[in-house]
Amino acid sequence: MTARIRAAGERLGDRLEAEILATVALGQPRRWLYAHGESVPDPATAARFEALLQQRLEGVPIAYLSGQREFYGRPFRVDPRVLIPRPETEHLVEFALKLNLPERARVADIGTGSGCIILSLACERPGWRCIGCDLSTDALQVAEMNRSLLAADHVALVQGDLLEPIKDLRFELIVANPPYVAEGDPHLERGDLRHEPIAALTPGGDGLDLLRRLAREAPELLVAGGWLAVEHGHDQAESVRALFAAARLQDIASIRDLGGIERITVGRKSTN
Repeated sequence: MTARIRAAGERLGDRLEAEILATVALGQPRRWLYAHGESVPDPATAARFEALLQQRLEGVPIAYLSGQREFYGRPFRVDPRVLIPRPETEHLVEFALKLNLPERARVADIGTGSGCIILSLACERPGWRCIGCDLSTDALQVAEMNRSLLAADHVALVQGDLLEPIKDLRFELIVANPPYVAEGDPHLERGDLRHEPIAALTPGGDGLDLLRRLAREAPELLVAGGWLAVEHGHDQAESVRALFAAARLQDIASIRDLGGIERITVGRKSTN
């Protein structure tokens, strides 16, 4: 198998991806490859590996082919029904965990997708009362798989449009990574984005429609002093800060990702 992996790595320009594809084809962990690298795969395994390689060469994301992506140190199931978790979104989790919230804080994740944000928070803060919302029933099925995988049965998952399913509840923290890519953005035709669900990427228009709704509607669901924290596009921080200011949120700030891009914007409801 080593020779096949080496050749595939050269075609992909990435040895690690070739190894991941091999583990999927074999149904074995990567450590198995190192112990049995010289083994000769049976025809069925070889065919599976070649099919996976071809899909990857055609641009299908490695996370979809492997069915998994790590996020905040935990494995999450992913497939084409949900957006692939990204490292920059971990900044949203990090911000939430730094807040001095009550031990039984109520936290909502709007547009939960795979559940990576709300489930990470629930695992890190078991006392928090967490709920994830998504319009897509397909996405919620993936989130439910991850809830089971992480044994986070105390997390509620509900279906509905944005804040509608939780409109009668109140929260210390609302987080969201909504679709925010502008319609017609050339990035939608490049890389992994070509294969991800379009509804999870763009709301149409200038990409700010759902962020406008969140800024307008979420403060009504926050307790006094509660926080709203959202991820947004690389060039949207100024617009989101203005939306938060118009909603009379306080302590508004944008957080930069590791690339120096303002990726997360936060604001707090007045305590008065």
